Amino acid sequence: MLTAKKHIPLLLKTLLILGFGYFFWLMLNITLEYIPFDPNVSFLMIKQTEVQDRPEYLPFFYTHVYTSIFVLFSGFLAILRKDFGIKNFHRNIGKVYIFLILILAAPSGIYMGFFANGGFFSKMSFVILGSLWWFSTCKAYLCARQKRFKEHKQWMWRSFALTLSALTLRIWKVIIVYLFHPNPMDVYQIIAWLGWIPNILLIEYLIAKKHI
Repeated sequence: MLTAKKHIPLLLKTLLILGFGYFFWLMLNITLEYIPFDPNVSFLMIKQTEVQDRPEYLPFFYTHVYTSIFVLFSGFLAILRKDFGIKNFHRNIGKVYIFLILILAAPSGIYMGFFANGGFFSKMSFVILGSLWWFSTCKAYLCARQKRFKEHKQWMWRSFALTLSALTLRIWKVIIVYLFHPNPMDVYQIIAWLGWIPNILLIEYLIAKKHI
């Protein structure tokens, strides 16, 4: 019985890694759709007004898409808190994660939020998401600089929970469309909030219960 209990955490970690690997692969395929630069593919097909009327939209869009895949990967490695036999690996991969979010991914995401599909409430959600993403990552960085490592860990988990919204909003979209067949714009309004609020609530619960 004790042996079975001992192996449960290892099994859960294995399932989490496999699950992340699968969804990361799906996200990578989505990213590759935008290589080479083509404003007439996938999501950009429904953003032609922005593409044509706002010359800055595509640079922001590509910045967000191309950096987010590296943010996902580096964030996952940082959260594992392992060096994998490489000196200072955790610290350096964490720096990559933080730099990409603060300088590129979050600012471009906030900009795109102002032009999100689904109307005012969708736009508000994505702007809030991007702002919280930047803020939580900045707090993680500052806590690390001040050697407040417990708080650093908690803020990193908050940041990564928001990073995972790129995955969870797509999972929610599949579930909602499959079960309810709503109007496409209604879907955007729903997943705009579902994509990140449950994530951050789960992390806050785990922090409150001292699991993180």
